[in-house]
Amino acid sequence: MSTPLHCLVFDIETVPDVELGRRLPGIGDGDDAAVAEAMFARRNEETGSAFLPYEQHRVVAISALLRSGDQFRVWSVGTADSPEDELLRRFFSGIDKLKPTLVTWNGSGFDLPVLHYRMLRHGIASAVYWDTGELDRDFKWNNYLNRFHMRHVDLMDVLSGYQARGRASLDHVALLLGLPGKLGMAGDQVWGAWREGRIGEIRDYCETDVMNTYLVYLRFELVRGRLSATACAQEFERVRGWLAERRDAHWRRFLAAWRQD
Repeated sequence: MSTPLHCLVFDIETVPDVELGRRLPGIGDGDDAAVAEAMFARRNEETGSAFLPYEQHRVVAISALLRSGDQFRVWSVGTADSPEDELLRRFFSGIDKLKPTLVTWNGSGFDLPVLHYRMLRHGIASAVYWDTGELDRDFKWNNYLNRFHMRHVDLMDVLSGYQARGRASLDHVALLLGLPGKLGMAGDQVWGAWREGRIGEIRDYCETDVMNTYLVYLRFELVRGRLSATACAQEFERVRGWLAERRDAHWRRFLAAWRQD
């Protein structure tokens, strides 16, 4: 048995929202670097970790992979110069139009909460994303917001059995499957890269995370019986063929690092 794929795999990259930081009590009104460092320092003092709360993140990249019918496309939303509100508007308009299955790694624990706050910040509407049955009765039983529905598949949550102690990183699970894993950057390096104007590298890194996530998702669809072994193998070969045609450096590195067991 094989169920046709109709999914949108996505990932976001963020930097500190220094505009918000300047309005927080006690942070100060220095340059961006000084404000961000003050935000990190306060968070570290409060929690023992410099990882900022969700509302203090600003989205600088959204990358996506669409697999539907004969379509296979990987891209970063907008351009390197697109403002945050444009990135969000484009992304959610795609969800409204396509109604795909969303696939993420830790999307419930990070990406979606951050996007929710940024939607509020910019007044971005998405009737389909927020629907729980008022517009489409099917969404009452399968929507994007309920963690136990499969219209959004957070692979980290599902594979861990929703247990914090069972969670693994995308990098380690990708390597477990012989996939490239993290390439060129890590999430905690994005702020430094952003300050240096390396938004192209950030977008490339985000795209490779999306590709890792999609390939893990294919194996997940196999083990839960929605893709046959033949269909899964064919889809892996489709991806290899697509990568072989790319000339971008990050895709060449990705293909070179993909083991062929």
